[in-house]
Amino acid sequence: MNYRYIFNTLSLILKYISVVMLIPCICAFIYKETNAHQPFIYASSLAYLLSLFLKGKEKSGEEFNNINKSETLALVLLAWISFALFSSMTFLYFGLSPIDALFEGVSGITATGATVLKDFSIYPKTMFFWRSFSQWLGGMGILVLFIAVLPQFSIAGRQMFAAEFPGASSTDTKLTPRIRQTAVALWLIYFTLTILEIFALIYVGMPVFDAICNSCSTLSGGGFSPAQNSIMDYGNIKIFWVIAFFMFLSGMNFALQYKVYVKRNLRSLFKDDEFKLYLGIVIFFTVSIAITLTTHNIYGVKNAFEAAFFQVLSILTTTGFASVDYNEWNLRAKLLLFLLMFSGASIGSASGGLKLLRIIFIFKYLKRQISKIYHPNGVYPIKINRTIINEDVVKQMISFAIFYYFIFAVDAVLLVFIEQDTTVGLISAIATLGNVGPAFGELGPMGSFSGLTITSKFICILNMMIGRLELIPFLALIHPDFWVYRKRNNLHKNKNI
Repeated sequence: MNYRYIFNTLSLILKYISVVMLIPCICAFIYKETNAHQPFIYASSLAYLLSLFLKGKEKSGEEFNNINKSETLALVLLAWISFALFSSMTFLYFGLSPIDALFEGVSGITATGATVLKDFSIYPKTMFFWRSFSQWLGGMGILVLFIAVLPQFSIAGRQMFAAEFPGASSTDTKLTPRIRQTAVALWLIYFTLTILEIFALIYVGMPVFDAICNSCSTLSGGGFSPAQNSIMDYGNIKIFWVIAFFMFLSGMNFALQYKVYVKRNLRSLFKDDEFKLYLGIVIFFTVSIAITLTTHNIYGVKNAFEAAFFQVLSILTTTGFASVDYNEWNLRAKLLLFLLMFSGASIGSASGGLKLLRIIFIFKYLKRQISKIYHPNGVYPIKINRTIINEDVVKQMISFAIFYYFIFAVDAVLLVFIEQDTTVGLISAIATLGNVGPAFGELGPMGSFSGLTITSKFICILNMMIGRLELIPFLALIHPDFWVYRKRNNLHKNKNI
């Protein structure tokens, strides 16, 4: 492993992270919040100083395009850890303990939306802006943003893109001839939808500041809102429908949306297996929950369908907004929402979780294995969107699903043991690993994660990072061959010297 390449590239990323972290100062200036800009200036300065410290003497820029796959995975992990730490530093200034600040910071950049805050009234607007803005950066991926704006990543960008979005298909990464153009295209869709939602929310009566924060948290699938009780506090049915519409879009593959909006290929929507399942799940669970809520006299028919539709989208897209306190729902309705936490929306979207494309694959794989019982010599290729899936990809998909649920099981057992509460343990494990955010009980939409022990919070923090980066960088770095390769590389260099 070439540390010079990794540190030089990380140095460039930290330099631009330092710039990004100055943006909340504009909010502090507009709302005249005295000293609210200070934590962002401090964090930005430290990020910039660290970038200078890591930067090598080389000026050729070769390190940006000579990084191999292992080094790219290490770089992506280091970049996200660095961003998490600098983001968390700002919350220390606003009175959070170190573990709570780290929890809130990681929840922001991973677009999870789980919070440890209790009383929102004691914090300035600048902090709430950063919570939502950090989710917006993390939703599409801050490295994908840098690939889009920095020409240095013209070649290595494809590896970085794949490392940050390991679930993205080859068609997503090759949406345009060059990876930088692909990153620009995806961020353009993401940015445009955000702006459209901001104006739509202002039009239907939401204050400008709230519209900006809630739009950033919607398109990112994050769910941080400046309102104490999430979307319920606004009490406006028009706001409800605007946010629900854009939540639906946030759960769609952005590459697929590019084909629809830019290439005007509407047929691609209904040829896409994942989108059809996504739409089907939304309809099925909305109707099922609405019927349950109506038959138990919790809401009337209209209100039941509205509440069910919003919460199904919120949980499925792992956004975490709440239009009602669904803790008050009956057990069957909450159980249906709980099941949605194990899926997530589309690959290539802002959603967390396992993702629907992998679920489609798992069922098709199981169907093939059953067919082989009766016809052992038969050939049963797995097709998704009428394309045969390579057997190497088949193995990767199966491995991913196994590791995902294995990590959930281990974390759930640990959290149940630590918290001495089965419900809290199970829910906190899947809510953070799936980047869902708020769940049920004391961790519900009107509650917070502040009551967890320090050890439990740390486990949840790891879950959020693992869930956002979809396991791959973490699994690669703990494999023994990764470190053996590094030692051999160093020994080889020493021999050359």
